[in-house]
Amino acid sequence: MGPTLLVVHHSPTEATERLLTALLDGINQPELADVQLVVREALAATADDVLRADGYVLGTPTNFGYMSGALKHFFDTVYEDCLDASVGRPFGLYVHGRNDATGAVSSVERIVAGLRWKPAAETFVCLGAVDQDALDGCWNLGASIAARLLQGL
Repeated sequence: MGPTLLVVHHSPTEATERLLTALLDGINQPELADVQLVVREALAATADDVLRADGYVLGTPTNFGYMSGALKHFFDTVYEDCLDASVGRPFGLYVHGRNDATGAVSSVERIVAGLRWKPAAETFVCLGAVDQDALDGCWNLGASIAARLLQGL
């Protein structure tokens, strides 16, 4: 059995749902079939999900210059239980915003820094309409993190 990749997302809009679908398509490549994929909505993800995973991808829209309340709730729920038990695990992040995602990105980065997770790929930010470049970016994020997990990074 291969490594487990946990995707925790909040996808309340068509835009964020399309980005999630592209991300999952990137992960679900035949050459990455050994990666065990677990997908959880942010409000349903648990500390056990985090502790069972070898790496993570987080997805959120920008809400009022911050990560979504659902993703914040996820962190509030799992932080203490996972603080020392998930140190050094790789993560990736994708964010959708209308015109700025800086606050959402920095808020997630502050929390994962506290958890001592390690970035496994550059954060992907999509501003405005979700076009083919945005879909390709999320596809690449998913594929690259899954591939890194298989390599043991």
